[in-house]
Amino acid sequence: MKLNLNTSKSPYIAILLFGIISLMGDIVYEGGRGLVPDYLKFLGASAVIVGLVGGLGEFLGYAVRLISGYLADATRAYWAFMFIGYGLIISIPLLGIASIWQMAIILVLFERLGKAFRTPSRDTILSVVSKDIGPGKAFGIHELMDQIGAIAGPLIVASFMFYSGNNYRSTFLVLLIPFLLLVVVLTSVYRKIGTGMMIEKEIKREKERKFAKSFYVYTLAVMLNTIGLIPAILILFKASAILQPLGKQWIVPLIYLLIQGVDASVAFLSGFAYDKYGIRVLILPFILSIFPPFFTMLDTELTTILIAAVFFGIVLGMQESIYRAAVSEFAPVAVRGRAYGIFNAAYGVGFLISGSIYGLFIDYKVSIMLVLLFVIITQASAITALLRTKPILREEKR
Repeated sequence: MKLNLNTSKSPYIAILLFGIISLMGDIVYEGGRGLVPDYLKFLGASAVIVGLVGGLGEFLGYAVRLISGYLADATRAYWAFMFIGYGLIISIPLLGIASIWQMAIILVLFERLGKAFRTPSRDTILSVVSKDIGPGKAFGIHELMDQIGAIAGPLIVASFMFYSGNNYRSTFLVLLIPFLLLVVVLTSVYRKIGTGMMIEKEIKREKERKFAKSFYVYTLAVMLNTIGLIPAILILFKASAILQPLGKQWIVPLIYLLIQGVDASVAFLSGFAYDKYGIRVLILPFILSIFPPFFTMLDTELTTILIAAVFFGIVLGMQESIYRAAVSEFAPVAVRGRAYGIFNAAYGVGFLISGSIYGLFIDYKVSIMLVLLFVIITQASAITALLRTKPILREEKR
C-alpha cells in the first residue's frame, strides 16, 4: 500500500520513513567510520595517508554526486540510485577481512561512492515532500533521525572493541547485522512511497530550469567554509595518537559518538531556525568553524580534542541540515538532483583540500599561529561570499 502524500500528516510520515532508512545506514557506516582512523593507524598508515584518504573519500563521496544527480534527474530513477548507494554500505562490515591498509582504503572509498549514488536522489525527494512544511524542518528532522543511528553506531562499535579486547575484525563484521536490517527497511519503504508522479507534478509547475548566479556563489561559500574546517577523521587520528599507546582505542569511537550526539541536537534546532530566519543563520557555523582546527592543533591533550569534537559536532549538525536545505532555495525541482550534485561536489573538493592540508600540518607539526591564520582567512572569505548571496538572489527574483 502506497503512502498518500497529499494529506497534512503524510509529509512528516515520509520524512520519518526516510529518516529510519538513514538511521539504519548510519549505524553501519558511521559506526565503522568512527573506528577507521584508528584502524588505519593500526595497519600502519601515517597521518598524511589518513588525512588524504579522508579527504579523497569525502571528495569522491561528494564529487560523484555531480554525475549521479544528473543521471537521477535525467532518468527519474531515484530509487535505483538509492538501492545501489545503500547497498555499497556493505563495504564497512567487509573491513573486518582487510589485512593491509591499502585494502582497507579501497573499502572505505567504496562506501563513500555509495553515499554519492544515493544522496542526490534522497535529498531531491525530501525537498519535494517538504515543500509545504519548510525544507529546514524536513532536513532537520531527517538529520535528527540520521544522527540517532550515528550515535548508536559508534556506541555499538566502542562496546564491541571494549569487550573483544580491541578486536577490529569481529567488531567490523558484527555490523553485517544492521546492514541486513537496512536492506529490509529500504525495501519496505520503497513499497510504501511513490516518487515519480510527485516530482513530475512539481516540474510541470516550473518555468525556470537553470541555475542562477546566487546558487554558485552560495556553493563557493560552503566550499571555502569546508576548506578551513579540519575533518573529523583527523580529530580522531589525533585522539588515537594519545589513546593507542595506552591500549584505550575503544575510546576513539566514543569521541566520534560525541560528535554525532552534538550534531543530532543542533541539526534539529537549526532546521527550525533556518525556516524562520533564512540563509543568514549560516553565518554562525561559518564562525564556529574556526574552533575545531584550533583546539585539535593546539596540543595533544585529550581535553582539547574533546572540545574540538564538540565544536565540530555543532558545525556538522548545521552542515547536514540547513546547508542542504538552502540548496532548494536556489535550484528548481527539475534540476535539483544536479544542483545537489554540484553543491556536494564543491563540498567534497573542500574536504579533499582540508584533509590534505591539515594532515600535513599534523605530520610537520606546524605552529598554531600559522594554523589559526589559515583558518581565519578561509572562514572570512566564506562569510564574505555567503553575505553576497542574499542581494544577488533578490536581484534575480525581480
